[in-house]
Amino acid sequence: MKNITLLGATGSIGKSTLSVIDQHPNQFNIFALSANTKWQAMLELCRQYQPTYAVMTNEEAADKLQSALNNDTQVLSGEQALCDIAAHQKTDYVMAAIVGAAGMSSALAAAKAGKRIMLANKESLVLAGDIFMDAVKHSGAELIPVDSEHSAIFQCLQGGRSGLSKIQLTASGGPFLHTPLSELQSITPDEACAHPNWSMGRKISVDSATMMNKGLEVIEAYYLFDLKPEQIDVVMHPQSIVHSSVYFDDGSTLSQLGNPDMRSVISYAMAYPQRISSGVAPLDLASNSPLEFYTPDLEKFACLKLAFEALKQGGNAMGTINAANEIAVDAFLNKTIGFLDIPQVIKQTLAQTKHAALNNLDAIIANDQEARGLASQIVAKYA
Repeated sequence: MKNITLLGATGSIGKSTLSVIDQHPNQFNIFALSANTKWQAMLELCRQYQPTYAVMTNEEAADKLQSALNNDTQVLSGEQALCDIAAHQKTDYVMAAIVGAAGMSSALAAAKAGKRIMLANKESLVLAGDIFMDAVKHSGAELIPVDSEHSAIFQCLQGGRSGLSKIQLTASGGPFLHTPLSELQSITPDEACAHPNWSMGRKISVDSATMMNKGLEVIEAYYLFDLKPEQIDVVMHPQSIVHSSVYFDDGSTLSQLGNPDMRSVISYAMAYPQRISSGVAPLDLASNSPLEFYTPDLEKFACLKLAFEALKQGGNAMGTINAANEIAVDAFLNKTIGFLDIPQVIKQTLAQTKHAALNNLDAIIANDQEARGLASQIVAKYA
């Protein structure tokens, strides 16, 4: 029986993780759950799974949860509590599924404590890749990616890396793959969040629409697989059946395919190196529409281009674009700026931020805060 600490229990990854756990009650136990403000949803989860700990990042939400609970679950609040349950001696596996920079510290705590980290929080590597990977190396932690694309690469490399030429991440293109650039300025938040293949939160849905999500995945892949920037490629694949591919010097290409359902990669991360049922239907290629592939338009999807540029710059550039993106997307969702203003805010924030190397967590957090402040000032000019 493995004890699971699930960070981000009320989000889409959290719900899919619980769905997999429900199928294997004799293999996995919910030790701790976390959420931000959704205490009513957490209340139901605590009644169903009876975890030892429940952490609400929001203190007021924690108080409401505590008042409503009548079992032995201990309610905690705050970011330090997230780190504590991630590093707890009784935690075996950590599902790191808190969205954005808010999930970095707890994922890093799990890495330092030598846990199996099922990483669905790409910002941990975007902001603190060198520090994070160093912690994994020195603690003996297991790092298994939960993004469908990175899981695909991870699976394709199980046979070894000899002769590895490049990896190719697939991107659905979101709802605007075939939408002309001239029509994107008037896009509404609801239109941007209407992903054709995946059901996700609003922030990550916008990131998929701008392809910043894929840009962050490029940076994540750089750290996960110890690659050079020029060894990472992106191809548009609207059906989301081929999840990613690995290319070798002998002309061979390995790809991982499957129906677009996150339970597949979650079950893989939980059971690795074994495989267990996930509840996902097997792929039937004969009944699928033809598989299409396109080269990404970097003028239309400027966020992807900015991510590649930040990766090549190194240092604080990657954290800067992530912070600026979070500010810009929030402004767009609140209808303060337009859809095409998002990459402009990111580009200007990157240009106005002094390039620097970041050698510790305090410097990373300081750069994140500075970039957010600068991006907020730029957003105000667009408003």
